Amino acid sequence: MSILHRATGVLLFISIPVLIYLLQQVLSGETGFNEVHALLTSPVAWFSVFIVLWALMHHLLAGIRYLLLDIHVGVRSPAYRYSAWSVMIAAPVAGVLLTWVILP
Repeated sequence: MSILHRATGVLLFISIPVLIYLLQQVLSGETGFNEVHALLTSPVAWFSVFIVLWALMHHLLAGIRYLLLDIHVGVRSPAYRYSAWSVMIAAPVAGVLLTWVILP
């Protein structure tokens, strides 16, 4: 679980330049907006957006889980397993929902 939290953090860090470039293109004018819109309608882009949003949600939820563990909330045997599984299930579900909202 901890290694996945770190891996999603690295993935988010690596995706920052790509997201900044896309934002720059969108803000450059109508042609840049149309190019980015055309790029984001492909299935590969949909999957890429899903991966970034899944990483964001996993990193956020796991971070909250680790903060709670640091203050000794959910440290006992069944609670930490439930919280780990909750993060593992909620992150991809939230990623799909956010992708579906952002890229209809």
